[in-house]
Amino acid sequence: MPIELNEEMVRQRIARRIAREFHDGDVVNLGIGIPTLVSDYIPEDVRIIFQTENGAVGAGPAPDKPDLRFIGAGGRPLTILPGGCFVASDLSFGLIRGGHVDATVLGALQVSQEGDLANWMVPGKIVPGMGGAMDLVVGARRVIIATTHTTKKGEAKILRKCTLPLTAKGVVKLIVTEFAVFSIEKGQMKLLEIAPEVTLEDIKAMTDADFTVAEPLITMQGVEEEEEE
Repeated sequence: MPIELNEEMVRQRIARRIAREFHDGDVVNLGIGIPTLVSDYIPEDVRIIFQTENGAVGAGPAPDKPDLRFIGAGGRPLTILPGGCFVASDLSFGLIRGGHVDATVLGALQVSQEGDLANWMVPGKIVPGMGGAMDLVVGARRVIIATTHTTKKGEAKILRKCTLPLTAKGVVKLIVTEFAVFSIEKGQMKLLEIAPEVTLEDIKAMTDADFTVAEPLITMQGVEEEEEE
């Protein structure tokens, strides 16, 4: 079985890998939790326009010192990059619903092999609501999921079929966990990358979904940077 990683390493690894997915000039929205860390790992030569649901366009990474003047939709302090601005909520969601967001990065409770997403409700628990996720998953051109591979109880989060209430069907294009990277195209899941601590058999044991394996199956990008920090 895979080596257990500490929680902070898991979060940073996932965020670092997703940060490699964007291109100069992309407009990107980051959900709460692990997704908020992605802005901390964008390469210096790539300029991403981060948009937040609460109205910041051109948000940057977290400030070096505690600063509560600018806070993203998830409650995390952020900086505003040169050229950034603030807009009203209706315009912010107009950007999302109008198809102007290139990618959104969201957390997940469950993802199916066909790209269905459940990330807002566990029956029997009090939840504040779906929030902007329902707009993002259909408005953004690409939906990327940042999630641990299993629950804290060791249960699979990547499934043949989701058992929790869905946020949307068939919207997920990429899943990044601490151990693997999967793509989903036309309802077919493919394993693209694998972490050095695990084997293909480990991934199959932790994943309750059918998937094909890329040839070649490469080592998860960005892992080598962990040793340099």
